[in-house]
Amino acid sequence: MDTLKRLHENISALADGELADSELELALAALDSAEGRAAWQAYHLIGDTLRAQAPAAGLDDGCALRLAARLASEAPLRATKARSAEPDRTLPDAAVTLP
Repeated sequence: MDTLKRLHENISALADGELADSELELALAALDSAEGRAAWQAYHLIGDTLRAQAPAAGLDDGCALRLAARLASEAPLRATKARSAEPDRTLPDAAVTLP
């Protein structure tokens, strides 16, 4: 996994309150950069939106409709018994670009 993706995953987990203690120092260091702070804000906006708490001014018209359509088009997640060290190649990688 590349470093930038790992940093974004750590910032996302921190915003969700799910970051492992062993990753805290790395995530906090990432927040010292403009990109880290932008990711932090983006993940909070995503969380607020998913909880229907986002301010109307934070999203353009139709964003909720586009998000709902995109979620409806995705395959449902499958439950697994345990995670292995090998990535699951049955699901496509999501391409997400954060500010």
